[in-house]
Amino acid sequence: MPPLPSTLRNQLEKAIVRARDSAEESARAALTTLAVERNAPFASMSEDQRRLRRTLRAKARQLGGGSQTAGMTPLVEEIAYQQWHRMLFARFLAENDLLMHPSGVAVTLQDCAELAPEEGAADAWDLAARYASAMLPGPFPLEEPAVVVRFAPEGRHALERIVNDLPAAVFTSEDGLGWVYQFWQSKRKDEVNASEAKIGAGTIGPVTQLFTEDYMVKFLPHNSLGAWWAARHPDSPLVQEFEYLRWRDGGAIDNSQFTIHNSQFTIHHSQFTIHHSPFTIHHSSEFPQPEPSPAGRTPPPK
Repeated sequence: MPPLPSTLRNQLEKAIVRARDSAEESARAALTTLAVERNAPFASMSEDQRRLRRTLRAKARQLGGGSQTAGMTPLVEEIAYQQWHRMLFARFLAENDLLMHPSGVAVTLQDCAELAPEEGAADAWDLAARYASAMLPGPFPLEEPAVVVRFAPEGRHALERIVNDLPAAVFTSEDGLGWVYQFWQSKRKDEVNASEAKIGAGTIGPVTQLFTEDYMVKFLPHNSLGAWWAARHPDSPLVQEFEYLRWRDGGAIDNSQFTIHNSQFTIHHSQFTIHHSPFTIHHSSEFPQPEPSPAGRTPPPK
């Protein structure tokens, strides 16, 4: 799968920024409807609504370190995040034929829309989340209060339009999913940076949790473990796989020292540890094989 071109990446960022604004507005409206900040529920509220209200108030206190008032903004953010991402992730699954009916057959979101009434689901997204939860209960929780909250129709439809307007190429790209969280934080990051306030527990996430592109991930091991290997085995065919390896005076730049311990390579000059290295070095016949164990057997690779 190819990475997202810049035009689609920009389109995805703008869509997610709009989605967060819309989702947070809808979350605040839902909390108002459920009287979460009021001292008492509305007389017209059903028992299910009252139970959800109590759960949301407890969640706000948890997020606010014991203070419901302090926890309301984080609660709004959590509800918005859950409501938007369960829709977005459902489409990621559907576009890659990974959204599975309990019978084991891949289904589309259109299939979910048609099946929703007979399955007792509220809509296609609700049913898609149920199916996805069976496979991925972490990203698709069903009992979390932030998920149980139901947006008003206009709020749901606004998010549906945003996710449906994204091209299929966004969901089948190599790195589209990786950009999602960074773009969710884009506007908040700009606000935090513009404030020039000291970074605290509530603001460290938006300014530090950034997507690391594939070439950045590869650059470190290619120029550490890869450079070490290339300097000692310049004719090895494996060297051709290190596409980001830097060269100087016809040779690989090697300023690394390695300690091999428990099948982990610790690169001292960059303080970077490679766990379960993706390279095929340990499979190469050029790589020294381990000495036989005292029992006379070669231990299996870890």
